[in-house]
Parts: sequence; structure tokens; C-alpha cells
Amino acid sequence: MRKIILSVCICLIALFASAAQLSTTSGKFYTTYPGIGYVFIFNGLNNSSAVVYDSIATNVKWYRFSDPATPVYTGVSSFDQLEDNKGYILEEENGNKITFWVLDYQLYKPVKIEPDVNSTSQCKDVTLLFTIPTMSYKSLAGTSYNLERDFNVKYKQYSWNGTVWAPGDTTKTFKAPATQISVPVPYGNTVFTLYGDQYAMDLGIKQDSVSSSLYVNHAVKSHLIANVANRTHDRNNEGDAPSATITPINFSAPIDVQFQSNANEATQYYNWGIYKDKKLIINRTDKDNQYTFTEMGTYNVKLTVSDATCSFSDSLTVIVTESEIFVPNVFTPNGDGFNDEFRVAYKSLLTFQCWVYNRWGRKVYYWTDPTKGWDGTINGKKATPGPYFYIIKATGSDKKVYKLKGDINLLRGAGN
Repeated sequence: MRKIILSVCICLIALFASAAQLSTTSGKFYTTYPGIGYVFIFNGLNNSSAVVYDSIATNVKWYRFSDPATPVYTGVSSFDQLEDNKGYILEEENGNKITFWVLDYQLYKPVKIEPDVNSTSQCKDVTLLFTIPTMSYKSLAGTSYNLERDFNVKYKQYSWNGTVWAPGDTTKTFKAPATQISVPVPYGNTVFTLYGDQYAMDLGIKQDSVSSSLYVNHAVKSHLIANVANRTHDRNNEGDAPSATITPINFSAPIDVQFQSNANEATQYYNWGIYKDKKLIINRTDKDNQYTFTEMGTYNVKLTVSDATCSFSDSLTVIVTESEIFVPNVFTPNGDGFNDEFRVAYKSLLTFQCWVYNRWGRKVYYWTDPTKGWDGTINGKKATPGPYFYIIKATGSDKKVYKLKGDINLLRGAGN
């Protein structure tokens, strides 16, 4: 019976020994790193910082990596002589050795973040340089391993909101021990703020942050908009798509177009070029540009904005359609709001003249604006229903000359 009890006790001791592990009451430990049994991270090391051996066994020994032959403690369940960036060994009763490394998080907070103002790519992106102490550990064999740390960089990214270039919060995530990353240019002045990491979150401490000095943006960008007779062609939904993907503006001439650059604040210089059949026909340096298209054809309107460092180009296509005139053969000036005037339908006319004569050859009306027409009156009195004769002379934006003659019938209902 005594042998059975002794055997059970030995088995229990072996069970507890195999299940033994290390812990701490003031830090966090991690067990998934190669080459080491545990990594302990403390929010500051002091007299109360200790690593605890969770077992009923007491015949254990504690060593430093630097002197694995001389025990620091023997027969105690905790070790409190902890130093930052040092390795230790716990030797259990059965000779099994557990290795662990100790880090003081307070010594590894981010120190500095600054944009590289000498970068040759600052028109497209900004290189951010970090000073972040590297958290690392060593195996008992002396192999060094870095701990990856999750950090975030927060800054203002400016974009066109349809009215102004407005800032919005942007966050870029990266992993230390990287010493630099590149982020898209902000298109406006901003401050870069670095904060993290996951170990601070695990320790339940506030994530400290460091901020750069004010970054003065040099990247330029425009948001080209064309306003045409209260109609707007806006690239707002085009994103950063190349201008070749823009649906062309298609209108008849003459058409007066107001082009707005809507460039960001860094822009200092503007250069407008209007091309027809790849030939430059006008060049201007104003912030915005107004142009009247009078000839049929396909035009490319190109804007280049720049400062002393960067430039950006945008463009859109304007198509001026061929001219056309359609003349009705009847109109009904009865006041019902439908077909009450003798008007022509047209496209791309530069000049227009129309004469209306009665059956005896007397001129009863004349006008030169194709948007208007004859209301069926003569000297303020209603004209007699019946046929009238018209002559139209016009020129189109495509240099086409129109000389039209024909009959227009004036019809009235009863009482009109």
C-alpha cells in the first residue's frame, strides 16, 4: 500500500512539473516566439517586478544567460532581480530548463517622426523617417530576434469636395522595426503623428504618440471643371483616372465655356493650352480660363499647374458639333404654349437671318437670333391664317453656308 501511495505521489509531482509554467503579476508574457520559452514585457521595472514559477516544486534554480553555471537563486518560486533586455533560465527539479527574456516597455517608446523634406519623390509621396527603439531578444544560443510592433501614422489628407480642398483624417499602418515608410502626398500642410503599439494595449497603458514638425506640402493638383451655360461637366466622380477617360463635352457652337482650375493651395503657376487637331490655338496663364468655341471640331483643353518643385496636368475634350437647321412647315399661335411661334431647330450656327413675307411679297417679320421666332403678329395685330414665305441665310461653325426658302403655314383655331 505504501508503495502505491508513493507511486501516486511521484506521478502527481511529475504531472505538476510537466504542467509548470511561468507568469507575472505586473507584466505580460508571450510564448509564441522562436528560440525562447517566454518573453516578459513590463511597464517599467522596479522592486515588485518578478517572474513566478507556477508549480508546487521548490527545488529549482534561476540563472542569467550571461552566467548559466552560477545560480542567482535556489529553491524559490519567484525571481525579482530582473533587468531590461536580459535573458534568464529556470532549471526545474527534473533538469528541464525554461528560458525567458525581459523587456521594459518604457525604454522602447517611439522617439521621433519626421518627413524627409529632401526626398526626390515628394511630388507623389512623402517618406517618413522614424526613431523607434527596437525591441528584441536572444535565444540561449545567442541568436537575435526582433519583435514586430504595430504602429500607426495619422495625418491630414486633402481632397476636393466639390467646393474646396478639405482635410480628412488618414491613417497608415506599418510594422516596426521599419525605420521609414512612404505615404501618399497630403496635398496640404499637415503634421504626422506616430502612435502604437500592441504591447502598450496589452499592458493597458496609454499609447504614447510623437508628432513631426509642420510638413509644408509642395505637391500640386487641380480639379478641372467646365461650366457651360449653367451646365457643368465635373470630374468629381472621376477620382485620379487619366483625363483620356473623361466623357467629352459635346455642344453646338458658338459656346462660351468657363474653365475652373480648382487647384490646391501649393499651386503657384497655371498654364492653359487649347488644342485643335493637336495644334495649339491659345495659351494663357490665368488661374481660370474662359473661351468661346465658334468652329466645329474636337478640342483638347489642357491645364498644367505647378510650384517651384512639382507639377500636375489635367485635361478634357470639347467637341463642337457640325451645324444644322431644321425648318417646320406649320405653326399654331393659339396661346396653348405649344408651337406658338415660327422657330427653327438648329445646331452650331454663327450667323442667322430670317425674313417672312406674305403672299403679296410684303415683308412682315425679320429676326437674327435663332433662339427666337415670329409669334404670328404684324405690327401687334394677329396675322391672317394661311401660307407665308420665308428666306433664311445662315453660316455654321463648320463654315457651311445656308440659303433656305420655303412656305410656313399659320394656323389658328376658332376664335383665334
